Amino acid sequence: MEYSPASPGRNQDHNKKDSHTHKQTHEHTYDRRNHSHNQGTHDHHHGVLTGNKLGIAIAINLLITVAQLVGGFISGSLALYSDALHNFSDVIALVISYIAGRLTTRSFSIEKTFGFKRAEILAAMVNAGTLIVVGGFLIYEGANRFFHPQPIASFWVISLALLSILGNTLCVVLLKGDAEDNLNIKSAYLHLLTDVMTSVAVLIGGLLMSWYQIYWLDSVLSILIALYLIRASWGILMETFRVVMQFAPAHLDIREIEKIILTCSEIKGVHHVHLWQLDDRTVNLEAHLHFKEDINLSESNQVVNTINLLLQDKFGVNHTIFQSEFDTDHATDLLYNPVGG
Repeated sequence: MEYSPASPGRNQDHNKKDSHTHKQTHEHTYDRRNHSHNQGTHDHHHGVLTGNKLGIAIAINLLITVAQLVGGFISGSLALYSDALHNFSDVIALVISYIAGRLTTRSFSIEKTFGFKRAEILAAMVNAGTLIVVGGFLIYEGANRFFHPQPIASFWVISLALLSILGNTLCVVLLKGDAEDNLNIKSAYLHLLTDVMTSVAVLIGGLLMSWYQIYWLDSVLSILIALYLIRASWGILMETFRVVMQFAPAHLDIREIEKIILTCSEIKGVHHVHLWQLDDRTVNLEAHLHFKEDINLSESNQVVNTINLLLQDKFGVNHTIFQSEFDTDHATDLLYNPVGG
């Protein structure tokens, strides 16, 4: 199979006819727009900016964690200890996100032909899983505090909850723009956002404990926030799981893609289709194209270029691998199942 890049308006596809009687042609096409020099420069600059923001967020959360641990020890507040634990989980999540983001900028190599493109997906999966575990722990601790409330020094709870709210809100603002199209940053952003909410609950609990000695309300608020945390994290966990397992993207329908390809009059059928994501920005398609006629190499290039443009414009598919065939006796099922035959 031969590899070649292709982009709208300037697609360059190469295919190679082998000498077998079924006259197979392999075509591997790639959207150059995702790998041009200018795009690469932009992505690198964007990665540096995001890395700097993550570094700031890590420093802020380390400061908050240490302050809450000290405050929890002085005041005897389990709520502060719990919030400190949550903040420390933020630190771990942000460090993982930072390392993963740096890994994705590394060049490809002979041994690592995809580089570390999935590093951010794995980081998002770990972060989401960690959030679910932390959420479960907060529910457990909240239930214990509900049934066994203890008086605490509310001044420290209120002061350090405010510190956590201000610090994590700053971090949320820093990462908000990058979280919209990056699962790794989105998971870190979710960590920080839920920590703001947790700190708000601690603040409300601290105020009520100071004014009315209503100690059990803090536990109720913590449990509600933990349930939200688990629910939101579960969505990211499932999304990253789909990518790692190479499932077809949830927003794409293979049969619709088949219909678009068959709008090309030269194509008789499509089979052995595989659709997957390398990361949360790259969609890959592999398929066998059954041509109606035994056309020459340059003509098949034009057909494949047309298909690439259609797939890019309608579905956002930016990496295709096509095997061109004519008059073969291969199975023509849309999906190929080697186990079932």
